[in-house]
This record gives sequence, structure tokens and C-alpha cells, in this order.
Amino acid sequence: MILYTSLIEAKEGIEACAVALGNFDGVHKGHQALISNCVKTAKEQGISSVVFTFLNHPLNEIAGKCVVKSIMTLKEKAMAVEALGADIMVAVPFNEEIRKSSPEKFVKDVLFDALKAKCAFCGFNYNFGYKGQGDPDRLRELGVKYGFTVIVMDEFDMDGLAVSSTRIREALSAGNVEDFETLSGRRYCISGKVIPGEHFGRKMGFPTVNLALNHDMALPANGVYITLIYVHNLKYKSVTNVGNKPSVGVFAKNAETHIFDFSGDLYGEDIRVEFVKMLRPEMKFDSVEHLSAQIDKDCVAAREYHERSAD
Repeated sequence: MILYTSLIEAKEGIEACAVALGNFDGVHKGHQALISNCVKTAKEQGISSVVFTFLNHPLNEIAGKCVVKSIMTLKEKAMAVEALGADIMVAVPFNEEIRKSSPEKFVKDVLFDALKAKCAFCGFNYNFGYKGQGDPDRLRELGVKYGFTVIVMDEFDMDGLAVSSTRIREALSAGNVEDFETLSGRRYCISGKVIPGEHFGRKMGFPTVNLALNHDMALPANGVYITLIYVHNLKYKSVTNVGNKPSVGVFAKNAETHIFDFSGDLYGEDIRVEFVKMLRPEMKFDSVEHLSAQIDKDCVAAREYHERSAD
């Protein structure tokens, strides 16, 4: 899949396309249905399938600060979009020019001039143009004028409730990583380079690898989670604590993972941690001995779960 991060690049690289429109944060099952339909139509018409989105959340740009935390990084979003079969992803900055564009100017500049769209897909609640003045009905009108058809996808429900990025963020903030997986079709994960820690776990007999957390991203509730960790393309069973370590001091929120049946130095290595299930919320213990005893119980519970699991 090709990734363009400017309309100039997109205009030069795209001849004709079916385009899926949206922010697609989380690329949840509703997004997946929309993008898959776009890909199918593009193949039928012999044109490129394009996913158009923004590098930054429009509400954050309008507010001038982070008011909506992202569920996925650009890299993670691109990987999810590619897995759905899209040929091209266009992710451009939501800047002042786009923010102040009228609905028609947005359609002319982006869909007509840059993407050369022949067909556009959007959700039932899609808005575009200055102050969100454009809606699916307006997009249909402009599609007639500029020569492309518009397909509007209905609300995607599961168990009688709409699937949305907001609902995914709420599940994550409650530590309900199982609901996150149900709504998105994949496990919540964090990734990055292993950083040095305070070695509290090692001193208690439970060495951990540490990852810094990006606080502009949606993060799971503080607590202990059953996890899987990927190191050098190998998968290991693990248990992860997300939090501030209140029993041993005051620290920034981070993630510490104890890997079962593993030894070695991973400082500076790239790892990925998948969250399977929350064991318990973060707790403050009155002594290191009590904390150590609880960690031992957490490890036993996590091992037992992994042994029962097919992972």
C-alpha cells in the first residue's frame, strides 16, 4: 500500500479512485465494513481504492490542544488499512486551510482535483467543510455536480449498540481490553523500544521490560493485565502492570512487562505487547512484602490463564 501525506503527492499519484472518507481512529469494525466496501467497488471498476483521513484529529486542531486522544498511531492505522486491501492511504494535516474550506471547496480541492474520485464512501454521520456544515446529503449533491457517486454506510451495531471510536476509548479507559478486541477485531497493543526502569521488579524477583507511554494516545486504565509480548518475531506469555507504582513512590504512568520463561537483556530492543485481559486494578500496598506477594499471585493467575488459552 502507498501512503501519501500531502494532496500534492496524491494528485500526482492517483488517476481515478473509489475513496473511503473518515477519521478512522481505531479502524473498528464499522470502519472495516466501510473500507472493505470501497475496496470491493474499486476492484469491480478497475480503479484504485483510497482511504482518505487526517494526520491529526480535527477536534484537536480546532481546540488548539489535545481533547481527543488517538487510539492508533499513523503506522498502526496504515497497517490496519493495508490489511483491508486498500491500494492507497492519504493522510494529510487538518490545517487552517482545510478547516475553513466550505463543503464545496473541500469536495473540489480534495475529491475532484486531488483524488479524482469516481465513487465516495462515508458513514451516516460524516461531516466535512467549515464547522462541519457538509453532511452525506450535501456530499450526494456535490457528487452529482463533480461526477462521482456517493454510498452512505448505515450505523454499525453490535449487541444493539453502535460501534464507535468513542465507545472503544471508553472501554480502554475502563481497562476492558476484551471489549476493545470485540469492537475493533484486534487486541489493544503498545509498542516501542525498551527503556531502563527503576529495577523494583528485579529486586523482588520479577524482572520487567519497560515501555514509556505516549499520553496523547488513549491508554488503558491502571492495572495488571494478562498479555502477550513479541520480541524478535517470537511470542512470549507475560503479565503487564500499567500505572504509576504507588506502592514504591510517585512515577509517570508507564508499562512494565514480566515475561515468563525468558532471560536476556532487551534494552533498546523493539517490542510489542498485546493486552488479553485485565486481572485487577492498580492497588497501593502498605509494604514491599505485601506488594511482592500480590505480584506472585498475579503471575500465578496469568500463567494459569495462558495455559488454558489457545494463544
